[in-house]
Order: sequence, then structure tokens, then C-alpha cells
Amino acid sequence: MIKYKLICKDCEISFDSWFASSQEFEKLKSKKFLNCHNCNSKKIEKTLMAPKMINNLNKKNPDQKNLKLVEINKKIKEYQKFIKSNFDYVGENFAYEARTIHYDNKKKEKGIFGTASKDEINELREEGIDAEVIPWINDKSN
Repeated sequence: MIKYKLICKDCEISFDSWFASSQEFEKLKSKKFLNCHNCNSKKIEKTLMAPKMINNLNKKNPDQKNLKLVEINKKIKEYQKFIKSNFDYVGENFAYEARTIHYDNKKKEKGIFGTASKDEINELREEGIDAEVIPWINDKSN
């Protein structure tokens, strides 16, 4: 097995993927079986990757990893608090509401946030509607 870091030449997103061999990657690419999970483009290329060296110096202290995760979660929750305070929640109707605002040229005091599938987000972007995906941590405390 070989792991490659790939990049989509259309949307410039990078992602990792595993292949049985380098020949298998080339075979799949030539048959246009590789596509971007973000925009569905077939323009996928390998990017430079540094080999992973395994030694005791590369092993991070588990406490450092946990601390980093706590910091990331804290930052995401700060963003969520800001979004909840400054945007209107539209739930599952995000795509519909975004189109309504865009096509009816409605001016809203606040932006909107809600949930949408990857396909809905891609369709909105294709229509020229600005939509972003952000990580969201569901609050377990009611």
C-alpha cells in the first residue's frame, strides 16, 4: 500500500488517499476513476509528500495532543458562539433560504446559518451563492 497526498487542480483542495501501488494510482488516473470529493473534478494530481520517519523523537506526548485538541475545540466553540449571536438559524432550510436571499435580492440584517448536504453546498457555489462549511461541535449539555 502507498499513501499519496493529492490535490484537485480545479478547487485546489488537498487530500490523502491510499493505493495498492504507484502503478495502481496511474491506472486509475488514466481511466479517470479519480475524482475530487469536494467539486467532483477529475483533474487530480499527486503533490509532494515527505516520508514519515518513525522514531522516538516524532512521538508526541499524549498530553500535548490532548491539550491541542482542547484548544481546537475551545476555538470552534468560540466561533459557534459568535455565529449564534450574529446570524439567524434556519436549520435544514439553509439552501432554500440562501437562494431566497440571493435571488430575491433580500437584504437581511443578519446572515444565516444552518445545515446543508455537500451536494447542496456545491450547487449553491455553482450558482454564485457564497456558502461555507464550518466544523460544528454539538453541545452535549442541555
